[in-house]
Amino acid sequence: MKKGVEYTGVVTNVAFPNKGEVDCGEEGIASVKGVLPGQKVQFVVSKKRSGKAVGRLREVLEKSPIEDVKPRCPHFGECGGCSYQTLSYENQKELKSKMVQSILDKAIQTEYVFEGIVGSPVQWNYRNKMEFSFGDEYKDGPLALGMHKKNSFHDIVTVDQCQIVHEDYQKILRCILDYCTEKELPFYHKMRHDGYLRHLLVRRTTKTEQLLVGLVTTSNPEFEEKAELTKLVELLKNLDLDAKLCGVMHIINDGVADIVQSDETRVLFGEEYIYEELLDLKFKISVFSFFQTNSLGAEVLYTKAREYIGTTKDKLIFDLYSGTGTIAQIIAPVAKKVIGVEIVEEAVEAAKENAALNGLDNCEFHAGDVLKCIDEIKEQPDLIIVDPPRDGINPKALQKIINFGVERLVYISCKPTSLARDLEILQNQGYRVERACAVDQFPCTNHIETVVLLSKVS
Repeated sequence: MKKGVEYTGVVTNVAFPNKGEVDCGEEGIASVKGVLPGQKVQFVVSKKRSGKAVGRLREVLEKSPIEDVKPRCPHFGECGGCSYQTLSYENQKELKSKMVQSILDKAIQTEYVFEGIVGSPVQWNYRNKMEFSFGDEYKDGPLALGMHKKNSFHDIVTVDQCQIVHEDYQKILRCILDYCTEKELPFYHKMRHDGYLRHLLVRRTTKTEQLLVGLVTTSNPEFEEKAELTKLVELLKNLDLDAKLCGVMHIINDGVADIVQSDETRVLFGEEYIYEELLDLKFKISVFSFFQTNSLGAEVLYTKAREYIGTTKDKLIFDLYSGTGTIAQIIAPVAKKVIGVEIVEEAVEAAKENAALNGLDNCEFHAGDVLKCIDEIKEQPDLIIVDPPRDGINPKALQKIINFGVERLVYISCKPTSLARDLEILQNQGYRVERACAVDQFPCTNHIETVVLLSKVS
């Protein structure tokens, strides 16, 4: 295969995260992203790596046999998200389960029980947080607010009919876009580093039905005066929403990177936080709090983790990479003590507040890198739960975790390939994989959570 040349082939296999193997007969095999098993596709070779071709998808010529439903979202195909919408939910789960099991089977050295996949209680309108971007629909086109266009760094699709969020999101997005268009406010140009509008953050709780809105802009005084954000707040307050609007914030971000961050946060209305409930516990959430994006799915995930950790009576448990302490607090009522470690200080403060809110006095939270922080904790754990970032656990930190020699360890992962790498190290250091399960928190997408139980080999 030659770079820049177009080829046609059939997708024979798809590996996480949605990377397909395309068989082009005598012309060879290429790796192409964004495809489904059984599709006939047209692609162009974009690069060669160690003699292997990597292609960029041009067109799906024939659908896969497992594509059995019509996309529900009108933005499907144009928006870069929710690539599994043409699959029934059963087919989505089966595909994800096979991907996870294939990865684990290669990494796990002994017999283990793979329990398949547990689905999300809801498949639509499940997300409790969205980050929308301002931009234009095409170069020098009208103002847009939504998600990045598929395979585009610049163009934005206005997703005012997105189906994985509640209708309240759609109303808020359309209100803000119409207002900013009328005011002729410019979006922030990522290449020129000028402009005003950057992002819109919306959080909506599932159980308590509360809303937070954060508008992210630069600090440009000229546009700030023109924006008259107090008028926008009144429009938002008057929207016919199902949830209660609890707070509206103006978030200033003058950084050049295209990420959502705050140099300064101004409360334009209400409070900076809302409350959500999970498994009979209450959690205080700010715009930037780390919190699972599917509340009902999170209950399924944490129930599985609690099942795997087993008997906790009179046990001291470490919850590493603890975020806002959700898992720690779910385990705490049936444990002697839980100690959480998290590098994000704001998340640690939120965890402490949430523990107090739930009347839990046997939770302790430390702010710092797991690699260094566990050296400073004098107590020894009986059991450990880890829920690291996508890239997995730092090898040095993993060795320190192994050195505790706990009888059981539960590993929660949002990236099974990182999990597989860490499992190999754990097995080589005296641990055995007992059980594993995939948990779908992100219907219509290729993302998946995995929970693994390991035990110390005696």
